[in-house]
Amino acid sequence: MIFHDIVIIGGGPAGMAAAVAAYDAGCEDVVILDREPQLGGILMQCIHNGFGLHKLHRELTGPEYAAVYAKRVLDRNIKVYTNTMVTAITPDKVVIAQNQEGILKIQAKAVILAMGCRERSRGALNICGARPAGVYSAGTAQKLVNCLGYQVGKRVVILGSGDIGLIMARRMSYEGAKVEAVCEVMPYSGGLTRNIVQCLEDFGIPLYLSTTVVQIHGDKRVEGVTIAQVDSRMNPIEETRRYIPCDTLLLSVGLIPENELTRGAGIPIDPVTNGALVDENCQTQVPGIFACGNVLQVHDLVDYVSEEAERAGLGAVKFVMGQKRDEIAIATKAGNGVRYVLPQMICTKNENVSLFLRVAQPLGKVKFTVTDGENVLAMVKRLKAAPGEMEKIMVKAEKLQNVTGPITVDLEVL
Repeated sequence: MIFHDIVIIGGGPAGMAAAVAAYDAGCEDVVILDREPQLGGILMQCIHNGFGLHKLHRELTGPEYAAVYAKRVLDRNIKVYTNTMVTAITPDKVVIAQNQEGILKIQAKAVILAMGCRERSRGALNICGARPAGVYSAGTAQKLVNCLGYQVGKRVVILGSGDIGLIMARRMSYEGAKVEAVCEVMPYSGGLTRNIVQCLEDFGIPLYLSTTVVQIHGDKRVEGVTIAQVDSRMNPIEETRRYIPCDTLLLSVGLIPENELTRGAGIPIDPVTNGALVDENCQTQVPGIFACGNVLQVHDLVDYVSEEAERAGLGAVKFVMGQKRDEIAIATKAGNGVRYVLPQMICTKNENVSLFLRVAQPLGKVKFTVTDGENVLAMVKRLKAAPGEMEKIMVKAEKLQNVTGPITVDLEVL
């Protein structure tokens, strides 16, 4: 049995930021376990720029952003186990992993979950057709093109307009491919506005909303797809079906937090975020186990991942040093027009608390109101709100003093 104070599972942006924050807060016995041969996680295949504007105040590519944090880990001599796969976590914080040296059993005082997320596959979509070559998830295609130097196709249709799908539309265009269409089953895009402009409009790539792929054609290789508009119940409208010749279909149809280890440790999961239920320090309902980054909630910016991970790292240090959370547990609740609110519980009345949320649909000017019954705790206005862009609302400590809960966040269209 190996003993460490804080064990972090995942060496991507969340894991690295949590490790650095924990070390700087006074806990030097921090280790990172990662299944890849190097730190960086998904950032290593994200060669486009746009990273670091909020957190580092400069525009970097994904590998450059990862390099900044990898250097911080290296400078602090934080121990990293690479090529190491974690297979289980127990509720009493025993981490079981394996690598070329064999099986590792690590007893931790605190564990930080930073495993990221994975892509939803074709199997979850039930699209008619055979299983020809040329169907990829957008992230797989991104790795093949950016890291391995392959050209995955010449005529491409993309299903899903999340940020990965939008970025790959531009990337495929740079590689000389013709992107015939980006289809989105929802009546709005799930990506950032800047990506819609820079990745589609600047390249003249059409975006078809309320539209999906209903059939894949081809035997050995994709020959084309049939698309169709959908009604309010997401059922294809037969008279709108049309065929698009192509040799490649990229799927950007959602990300799923990698929470198998979380569930195995007996940690309750939020059915909306698909991440753990946590407090303001990112501590789950199993004391001493924390979660941050895309394994907790899918983020739109890596800068926000790093900020959240730092809170988890500081929370883990407090736990290791014997500072237990307060007995109070004030629930938070998504009200009118709000899809979810995180953290799902607040266990302090002595510190400012940031609430993170997403709206259910794109809107223009809106007002968010945070209330405890009739008591207004915070109120902010936004010129616009979209599901693809996370909102942050600060509730000051003095407003929490007499709160009994639940704390509700409501949206009003102005």
